[in-house]
Amino acid sequence: MAQTELPPLTWLRAFEAAARTLSFTQAAAELHVTQAAISKHVRSLELHLQQPLFVRRPRSLELTKLGAAYLPKVQDALDRLAIGTREVFGRRKNRALTLRCAVSFAVNWLTPRLPAFLDRHPDLSLRVISSVWNESFDKDLFDLDIQYGTGTWPGFASHRLTWERITPLCAPDLPARLALAQPDDLAGHRLLHVLGYQQGWGIWLNAAGARRVDPGQGLQLDTSLTAMELAAQGGGVALGRSSLVQGYLASGRLIAPFDLTVPIEEAFWLLEPKLADPHPDVGLLVDWLRAEAGMGPPYSAA
Repeated sequence: MAQTELPPLTWLRAFEAAARTLSFTQAAAELHVTQAAISKHVRSLELHLQQPLFVRRPRSLELTKLGAAYLPKVQDALDRLAIGTREVFGRRKNRALTLRCAVSFAVNWLTPRLPAFLDRHPDLSLRVISSVWNESFDKDLFDLDIQYGTGTWPGFASHRLTWERITPLCAPDLPARLALAQPDDLAGHRLLHVLGYQQGWGIWLNAAGARRVDPGQGLQLDTSLTAMELAAQGGGVALGRSSLVQGYLASGRLIAPFDLTVPIEEAFWLLEPKLADPHPDVGLLVDWLRAEAGMGPPYSAA
């Protein structure tokens, strides 16, 4: 194909993101454009190639055989272009080291520890970007990532930062105001759930033998920050994860009405992308975070 016949890069990036996620919506969020723009770019590419690349269903997206065959070719070309650009121009050595971090973890675990690290390294240029959901990682925007899960992320070296235990937390006056003397009493309370956590109320209630409590009832929220604050205001009972609740317990804004804490497999992990040319200060931050993780969870029970 002659160079003048190559599709525009914008079309190819839109196709690659949509084909990889099988979603125009997710592709739009990843590329910071509208869904309509992704759809238009993909349609323009299909007209340019004179072949359909997707089967568009009412609520789903599927690659055609030609689209599936084209995807790895486009991904290889984009990867080669990125590698070639870095080989010729290099990464800007004076740019900030960028850590993306789940917002609740950033507020409750990272920020209490960060001042001491910054004091020891006053010349380090660091940028911390908060995220709510486990969005895809863009190695051109971020150097390191902290996400919640079970530790398996292809293409990353993962370092475990927390060992979580869960237990109900509520406002100090709640047990006396609304009966909460034993686990089964939770049947009369609003349970607060955080979207994105797979292990939660069902595990704790089962360990506590609370058979009368529906583990799915209550209110769903998108961050632990919101759940903890709502619980502190008396709006329900949150399920605290040990790495996120130290400040609330120390200040007395939340209490644990029961002694039982239950270990879970999910945890916060530091993700280090496997790159040929990482930021020169990546190792410094990774070593510090790993050392801080060695301090153990803020509270635990046998």
